[in-house]
Amino acid sequence: MVFSSITFLFFFLPVVLTTYLCAGRRGRNLLLLAASLFFYLWGEQIYVLVMLASITINYIFGRLIGKAQEKSSSGRRYLIGAIVVNLGMLAFFKYAGFVVANLNILLVKIGIDPVQMDAVHLPIGISFFTFQALSYIIDLYRQENKVQKNILDLGLFIALFPQLIAGPIVRYHDIAGQIKKRRVRLEDFGQGVERFIFGLGKKVLIANPMGQMADQIFALPGDMLSTTAAWLAIICYTLQIYFDFSGYSDMAIGLGRMFGFRFPENFNYPYISRSIREFWRRWHISLSSWFRDYLYIPLGGNRLGNVRTSFNLLLVFLLCGLWHGASWNFILWGGMYGFFLVLERGRFGRVLHNLHPFWQHFYTLMVVINGWVFFRIEQLSDAGAYFSVLYGFAGSTSLPPRVSLNLDQLFFASLGAGLLLSLPFYPWLRQRWKLVTEKEAGIPLLAACGQTIQLVLISVILFFSAGSLAVGSYNPFIYFRF
Repeated sequence: MVFSSITFLFFFLPVVLTTYLCAGRRGRNLLLLAASLFFYLWGEQIYVLVMLASITINYIFGRLIGKAQEKSSSGRRYLIGAIVVNLGMLAFFKYAGFVVANLNILLVKIGIDPVQMDAVHLPIGISFFTFQALSYIIDLYRQENKVQKNILDLGLFIALFPQLIAGPIVRYHDIAGQIKKRRVRLEDFGQGVERFIFGLGKKVLIANPMGQMADQIFALPGDMLSTTAAWLAIICYTLQIYFDFSGYSDMAIGLGRMFGFRFPENFNYPYISRSIREFWRRWHISLSSWFRDYLYIPLGGNRLGNVRTSFNLLLVFLLCGLWHGASWNFILWGGMYGFFLVLERGRFGRVLHNLHPFWQHFYTLMVVINGWVFFRIEQLSDAGAYFSVLYGFAGSTSLPPRVSLNLDQLFFASLGAGLLLSLPFYPWLRQRWKLVTEKEAGIPLLAACGQTIQLVLISVILFFSAGSLAVGSYNPFIYFRF
């Protein structure tokens, strides 16, 4: 079940919200846990047992670490055990096929029969909830958390459906107090609804049309792909992946607010960045901060000299790429970012700092856009062929007729909205309006006018989003495979 579906919007969410608001404080956590497990069960069926296993395993290891620390022991062996079990479970479901496939290539070359292995199903969101569980265990070991003795409360933290399958990756200490005690105020609920609807609009009205065009062009045979079409496709994909993922994060944050939770922000207009370093401070913030705090800094961060810092950056981003998918293209994608981050720490970074902001933006966007080619195309040979067309070494320059036919007003409206909203235009507009209303505080009609415009805008977004979903339009979700 995805947030951008009729089933979720008009059946699951209204029922859960109604029962949640009617339930007493003691029953709300149990209700949310049951709803979250049902939400996961809806799409994953038997693989909900993987989720339950994660909850049980991390509860047991958490209690063991807590008891060890009560006896003046660090609980290090239980920490290691928890990390091995969590990463082992993730490795089996996500990487076993990749490892066996590459092992078989080697075995065939040396004349040994390949290993036979059935395809392993990848449970949705396992990368996200595994990292959340590890943050609880590691912070507990560091004594930044208190042990959670109620398995239902820990289960709610790991399985909470708003951010279960696509983040943001929430750390236990950020919401531990909210799990125990939280209030749902009318103002928070209203802000949550607004945030959710804006996220839904990002996903349905911008990401989906951009993705549909990108998919159509990427599916073209090599002899039909032109340079213009290749650039159009990768620009559409650049917008699709941002609005798909940031839209889903907005919906998750909005849902959390409706239930009384405050989740961390996950995106901060990454396409306005002037360096790759800045980009990763703005893109998928919860993941990059997780790698920083639980891997980069423990490895020594930037405290052990330039060579070690470069090694740490490359390793972290190779693993970041691998986290996104069990494929060499993701590893290459992560390694590419590690390479540019290493460059920016040296002389190149000083040169970049002295450039005009336009060229800083241009450099960053070119790295990011070209990087999305590896993210979108799984076979490295196909990615190489795509780059050849992209830079004019093969193919024509005109758009194929089947692509031109779909360049209608709806597409250009979505493209224009995507380009505009990838900039901090809306926050700027809201801030300007706030300054005007504060300056003219004696005019109540002005404030009422602003609220009316906001209500109309939200209603229009919801109406068109629901209408698009009702007719069964194109509605994929990129991050399901992570």
